[in-house]
Amino acid sequence: MNSLNKVVIFGATSDIAIATARQLIGRGSSVYCVARNPERLNHLLNDLRVRATAEQVIAGEVADLADFNQHEKIWQNAKQALLGVDAVLFAQGVMHKQADCEKSVKLTINTVIVNAVSIMSLLTPIANDFAAQKRGVIAVIGSPAGDRGRQSNYVYGAAKGMLHVFLQGLRNRLHKSGVAVVTIKPGFTRTKMTEGMKRSGFLWANPDEIARGIIQAMLKGKNEVYLKGIWRYIMFIIRAIPEGIFKRLKL
Repeated sequence: MNSLNKVVIFGATSDIAIATARQLIGRGSSVYCVARNPERLNHLLNDLRVRATAEQVIAGEVADLADFNQHEKIWQNAKQALLGVDAVLFAQGVMHKQADCEKSVKLTINTVIVNAVSIMSLLTPIANDFAAQKRGVIAVIGSPAGDRGRQSNYVYGAAKGMLHVFLQGLRNRLHKSGVAVVTIKPGFTRTKMTEGMKRSGFLWANPDEIARGIIQAMLKGKNEVYLKGIWRYIMFIIRAIPEGIFKRLKL
């Protein structure tokens, strides 16, 4: 089992990240939380401190992760605060409406930068440090949307697809160093990102359920994990549909 004693969480105020942070605190972990909104971050840190023991470190900082110039400094701050890092979890993301992206290059580029490029940038120094220490867990929240492009969300899916391929290569590179690279693919989840959608049915999950799956995948060093697990079979079927048929479907 991998160590999760000292964990850095990027995009820490997303609903899934908050649930994961609380469960990590319950396991005795120390955490360093990075988020863009100062009010939400301060509320989260206070919440975690109430749940933590005196021995656990609860710290963090406000940062716009789309600003690549901050990345090296953020990583150094996290390492100093925790006195070393065992694992990182990337939970930042945006999901602009597909119709809006089709009308706006700015929104399309922002989708790719936040959901993929910002993570790839941060992972450059992190991967090098974990390779040098010959241990560590890198967990990244991707999406089944990145498994195949669909008209309903292909800009968001393209960003996640780029991220998935990057993580596959990084996993291949870091395997010999004993570093786990875990791609988390949550399906429908009741979060702020999905507000306004009809959120009933067995395919939907709550953030606490997803958080439990994330922590287990990190502990075990899984490669790719669908949460709920049924999404693995759903996406297998979707990927298997021939393109000549698929392009005629309304998905």
